[in-house]
Amino acid sequence: MSRIGNKPITIPEGVDVNIDGNVVTVKGKNGELSREVSPVIDIKIEDNEMIFSRPNDSKASRTIHGTTRAIVNNMVEGVSVGFEKVLELNGVGYRAQLQGTKLVLSVGLSHQVEFEQVEGLTVEVPSNTVISVKGASKEKVGALAANIRAVRPPEPYKGKGIRYRGEHVRRKEGKTGK
Repeated sequence: MSRIGNKPITIPEGVDVNIDGNVVTVKGKNGELSREVSPVIDIKIEDNEMIFSRPNDSKASRTIHGTTRAIVNNMVEGVSVGFEKVLELNGVGYRAQLQGTKLVLSVGLSHQVEFEQVEGLTVEVPSNTVISVKGASKEKVGALAANIRAVRPPEPYKGKGIRYRGEHVRRKEGKTGK
């Protein structure tokens, strides 16, 4: 039984939800998101709440029930509040800067790594060792943050690299010489 799928989604004030067949469109102060969801799940709007129901208890419909609800909930939360991922650069000489719309990383490689601005996302650099990725789509924010982190993931010996804020990196002991 999907416990998540059975929970209704409360639609906040200022958010407009439109269901056209199996396409859900959500509009809010942070923009507009649209997504095609599974036609198996039935979505109804009653008294400012979205209710998700499945036709039967087959494995396929149970599987997609909670997933569909979670995806639509992230859309509603994204257009009303938004999502943010913060990355920190640790290492001597590691820095980030914005040059126009490009994010430029200097992380100990022989070249600088550049990231183009992604539509619907804003990248901020409050200090030269902190990067903030914000947007309405949780999927896009997480993907861009993961791509930035993949340039130089944190290594376990000195802890140098790009990590998420609050991420714990297990440290290893280095070689001991005789």
